[in-house]
Amino acid sequence: MSSESALKSFLSGGFGGVCTVIIGHPFDLIKVRIQTGAAANSSTFGMLGKMFASGGIRGIYRGVSAPLTAVTPMFAVSFWGYDMGKRIVQYATNNTHGTNLSISQLCMAGGISAIPCTVVMTPSERIKCLLQVQANEVEKGKKPKYTGLMDCAKQVYKEGGIRSIYKGTGATLLRDIPGSIAWFGTYELVKKELMRIQNIDPASGQLSPLAVLSAGGFAGVVCWTIQIPADTLKSRFQTASPGQYTGILDVYQRLVKEEGHSALFRGFRPAMIRAFPANAACFFGMEVSREALSFLD
Repeated sequence: MSSESALKSFLSGGFGGVCTVIIGHPFDLIKVRIQTGAAANSSTFGMLGKMFASGGIRGIYRGVSAPLTAVTPMFAVSFWGYDMGKRIVQYATNNTHGTNLSISQLCMAGGISAIPCTVVMTPSERIKCLLQVQANEVEKGKKPKYTGLMDCAKQVYKEGGIRSIYKGTGATLLRDIPGSIAWFGTYELVKKELMRIQNIDPASGQLSPLAVLSAGGFAGVVCWTIQIPADTLKSRFQTASPGQYTGILDVYQRLVKEEGHSALFRGFRPAMIRAFPANAACFFGMEVSREALSFLD
């Protein structure tokens, strides 16, 4: 792979990420509120209707500035990391002739992609979760602690410096390494099977938009099925007061003791409702922009 292809992955991944946030943010907002106990007994669509009634479009896109600000570099780094992961796997397996990698090797590349992505992902997720939980408190009549994205970032940094900004890094890796393995692996597997069924040559053929949307959607569902317990722990840890938990293991032990193992799957329904359309949009946006940027090859 050339350096141009890596740049193309970086740019197209960023565009795919923007598509993800636009489609999936309302359900992500609901998921975080349920996971952090702010609305544990509410239904997904009940909460969606309530948020829309109280704040309109702004209500269901509350806290979107943090993921939208970070999403371009985050997904750009993710897809760039995937390309770098494939290069590392090729080197490690002495695949110097550019032979197509197996699904298991592509899964390894996907896992590698989560490592650089976490550098951008952790602070974005930390601020996003804090703003989303605050929105629920404001609806109950409480005074907001943060006036916006930048104020939240400044206050979090003031509380504990860069360590506070990156609170939950281990939890993010715990969620994203297996999640990225499943995400990229499922996408590549479904795409490969659809090409086989449609008698399309993987080397030169292209899937239809519907097939790309399907592969991306299934990738999202499998990814979030695996990620949701670690994501619940991460959300609890990142929104907790300083000193409330000693670490992610403490979050797990106390959550299971107080609320049972089922609490690990809080937010599963909105995550699943969000997973298919948001990730279908991500991969479709990525593939479309990748094609548009073919001049970089």
